[in-house]
Amino acid sequence: MQPFKYRREENSAAAVAAIGQLEHSKFLAGGTNLIDLMKNGVERPAALVDINRLPLAKIEALPDGGVRLGALARNSDTANHPLVRERYPLLAYAILSGASPQLRNLATNGGNLLQRTRCPYFMDTGFAQCNKRDPGSGCGAIEGFNRMHAIFGTSEQCIATHPSDMCVALAALEARIVIMGPQGERIIPIAEFHRLPGDTPQSDTTLRPGELITSIDLPKSPYARHSHYLKIRDRSSYEFALVSVAAALELDGDTITSARLVLGGVAHKPWRLEQAEKILTGNKMERHLFAAAAHTGMEGAKTFRYNRYKVEMATRGIRQALGVAGGVA
Repeated sequence: MQPFKYRREENSAAAVAAIGQLEHSKFLAGGTNLIDLMKNGVERPAALVDINRLPLAKIEALPDGGVRLGALARNSDTANHPLVRERYPLLAYAILSGASPQLRNLATNGGNLLQRTRCPYFMDTGFAQCNKRDPGSGCGAIEGFNRMHAIFGTSEQCIATHPSDMCVALAALEARIVIMGPQGERIIPIAEFHRLPGDTPQSDTTLRPGELITSIDLPKSPYARHSHYLKIRDRSSYEFALVSVAAALELDGDTITSARLVLGGVAHKPWRLEQAEKILTGNKMERHLFAAAAHTGMEGAKTFRYNRYKVEMATRGIRQALGVAGGVA
């Protein structure tokens, strides 16, 4: 790890100003991803601005029936908060599916949004080819061992996947990310927050230089009673998803009045299946309907040598998650 400057701030405005003053600097919160990347030589900030004393850890109800999650609230506190468990059980379960209890006790909500891929060609500087780490060097995964890699939204520059469980649920719940920056506050819908790789895979999000995540706002949701998060992985503890599914249904009797369906582990961002949602909406819950939605959801998938299994895995995962959410599994 190379030497770096360290600075601690106690309010958001001062933290944003500090980032603007310190060249090649990054915010430090839980550090569960950033510090590992620094140790491995992947991230090399010249300065860290510690934001752990900022008053951004509160979780509170919003007047419209939604909930505001402070960016510095720890993952474990978020998953176990009564408001989250009651109104957004999908999110609580997704968070508890990720990492280990020790990491969830330290990791923050804002940091979870900013997790970087666990692609081994990115994480290990011994691999020379990684456009995300070294733009223009190539993508070692395309012709390499790509078992964990994306089947949607890829480019010739990158086929990495986004690692978060929490973000898959946030995408299904249509969260809004509240940002403070040099030009003031703005709100980014979760669907627009993470980027596909395109020609600039080194950019994971649409955050602008110097911007700080202050909260995640969840709108009032009709999906509390009928939702499920399914994570398929190599082992049942402390492992990233091969494929994950966030399924949420709003029901009138046995008729689906609205649906949300998002995949994790298959793209550079949470991958929402809007065409599959349209197939579900307005129809009665039946297994053949779930199968049709799953089939539609997999249209356009592009596989590589070692990850062809993900199409079948995701198809079955969608059917299972919908069945559990609808109570017909």
